[in-house]
Amino acid sequence: MRIHNRAFLYSIITVVIVLLGCGMPASVATPESEPGDAQPTESLLPEATESPSSVLPTPQAALPERRRLTLEFPPRIRAGDSDVVRLTLEVDELGNLTPTAEVGGNVVTGEVIEIPNLYESHHVVAEARFDLAGVEVRPADLISEPLAQGNTATFYWSIRPPEVGVYRGTIWLYLRFVDKLNGEESRKTVSAQIVEIEAANLLGLSGQFARMTGVVGSIVGTIIGLPFLEDIIKFLFKGRNRRHK
Repeated sequence: MRIHNRAFLYSIITVVIVLLGCGMPASVATPESEPGDAQPTESLLPEATESPSSVLPTPQAALPERRRLTLEFPPRIRAGDSDVVRLTLEVDELGNLTPTAEVGGNVVTGEVIEIPNLYESHHVVAEARFDLAGVEVRPADLISEPLAQGNTATFYWSIRPPEVGVYRGTIWLYLRFVDKLNGEESRKTVSAQIVEIEAANLLGLSGQFARMTGVVGSIVGTIIGLPFLEDIIKFLFKGRNRRHK
């Protein structure tokens, strides 16, 4: 009887050990967190020290410089004569657009342009060229002028059409930027304006002959306007009649 009790006791102990080794659901389950309990991971996060408004903004690009480009040229010119064409690039302080007009017989056109404001980092050079086929243009090559902030650049051309006709050409304006540190250059076309000039004659005569005719006419008019001219002519005719007698 004692042996059977021991065997039964050993069986119970073995069952308990097996159950403990496998793990009971009631003994290993962890209690679910309540809705109001804080999660452990949230307590490890650092608190925010800056608001979005305190972040420094990125630097903005420099605003472009506003300028007014004015062109003045003669729409008509006598063949063989010369005249002047002028192109001006100046600061547009008022922001007004110069309308097309005629001043002293010349056509004046204007437009407002915006150019990059790179004067601090680059040398800026304004360049211009007047292409007008069939007409003598001086200077004929590209002309340039340094451009500083707030300063005005002005270009002049002398034109002389040799013959009667209508001549069409283009006035080009460029900006050349030279980096002050490494010397690298870049170029930008700012404007290309079409110009039409008519060369005409006076009564079918060339300009030089018309000027000579004008000089002769002026001299004749001066002589006719002299006082006592009639008495002088009568005196000359009287002397001639006496010699014939």
